[in-house]
Amino acid sequence: MSASRRSGTTDELGPDEPEPEQTGAEQPAQHERDGSDLLAALLDGMDAALCAFDGDGVVTHWNREAERILGWSAAEAVGRHGFAGWAVRSADAEDVEGRLMSAMHAPGRQVYEFALLTKDGGRVLVRTQSAAVHGPDGKPAGVYCAFSEVHAQIDLERSIALSEALFEDASWGVVLVDADLRPAVVNAHAARALGIGRTSVLGRPLGDLLTQGLEELESALTHVLAEGAPPAPAEIWVTVRTPEGEKRRCWRSGFLRLASPLAEEPVPLGVGWLFQDVTEAKQGEQEAALLRFRTIQLHRAARAAAECEDPAEAAVVHLDFALAGFADHAVIDRVAGGSVTDAETAGPVRLVRAAATPSGQPGPSALTGQAGLPVRYAEGHPALQSVVRSGSVRASVGSVPAEQAREWARARQWPPDAVHALCTVLRSRGRTLGVVTFLRGAGRNTFERSDATYAEDVAVRIAMALDLAGAVGERKD
Repeated sequence: MSASRRSGTTDELGPDEPEPEQTGAEQPAQHERDGSDLLAALLDGMDAALCAFDGDGVVTHWNREAERILGWSAAEAVGRHGFAGWAVRSADAEDVEGRLMSAMHAPGRQVYEFALLTKDGGRVLVRTQSAAVHGPDGKPAGVYCAFSEVHAQIDLERSIALSEALFEDASWGVVLVDADLRPAVVNAHAARALGIGRTSVLGRPLGDLLTQGLEELESALTHVLAEGAPPAPAEIWVTVRTPEGEKRRCWRSGFLRLASPLAEEPVPLGVGWLFQDVTEAKQGEQEAALLRFRTIQLHRAARAAAECEDPAEAAVVHLDFALAGFADHAVIDRVAGGSVTDAETAGPVRLVRAAATPSGQPGPSALTGQAGLPVRYAEGHPALQSVVRSGSVRASVGSVPAEQAREWARARQWPPDAVHALCTVLRSRGRTLGVVTFLRGAGRNTFERSDATYAEDVAVRIAMALDLAGAVGERKD
């Protein structure tokens, strides 16, 4: 309980000591009593320790936080002259009192650090803020002093400094998301990553900022609000809307549930979301893993093909191993007559289907084309372009309705679900033997340059096997 000195005395009421009745001029006004009670309640509810001195240095106020820190109750503190002999050592009393009372005639607040004594004889280093209290006439009438343990003050200052640094100088994105999953505070790094100004992003739905990855991010935020922070960071792929267009990024994200420190029970204020852009690193890891897988596939295909008695069967083995993780369908078209020279590719070239993956169900590729009938490829077909250029040709249907995409595939003699194609020429001993075509469905990305490089490695092996098959057939004849 706090106590305050009224009219030069300390009047503190105990629970069983009713205030004596007063009449006439001695009866205080009701609003004065209410004001004193309100002041006492406010002082006791403060998180900081507070005491006050009148102009003579006598303690007039002492709240519960001051009692908690030093152990002296309000009844023991109020009415004492300064801290000498009880709250500070005698050797330090004059210096401490001089510093505190100097605030009466100094502008603003004065900040000092010194040691106070606890009731049990211990010492506590405190940081004080003192300022003058002015009377009705505007003249200094006393001093109030708020103090706290130095380590607690330093912890608070560190927390504030950390918050300011995170939202100004941090080299990773920091976003405070409210309970409605809308950004409430965004630091400079996060604003740049989102491609928008720090103030423009506040209060906007995340769907206005992200096109892909939104569901995963909102699910993570909702989980944190309900269950708390996850034990480890999460890597989330998102597509960000920017003035320059959409950008796909990978953000390694950590989440913290924010709760009010003022509530008796935890009340979620939102989520602290910290993230780093790890797109380049993840793409490097993916490319390295893909390269290792494809190298292993080429090695396995070579070992399996070496066990094939028929070189044409070895060509199909290479094709099947190449399909894993690379394409949904593939076809091999041989040049009618076996092969053509570079000079002969300038004229019309006919292609005969030699092998193809089964349509409608998975399975090994099958050799076809025993009848030798040419495939009805229209002029300008990607496979024919590949023969003319002696290289790789990529084709894609683009963003069109599903029926139009199926018609595009049928017109090119491909399975109806194909939307991306990569045609690679088959070359051996300086001659063109045919074309291998890899096809992807709508669930895959378009073929990239790295895909064309891999397809060309596979095509070299298929061409060698087909060339060997032709040589063996000529010997038999």
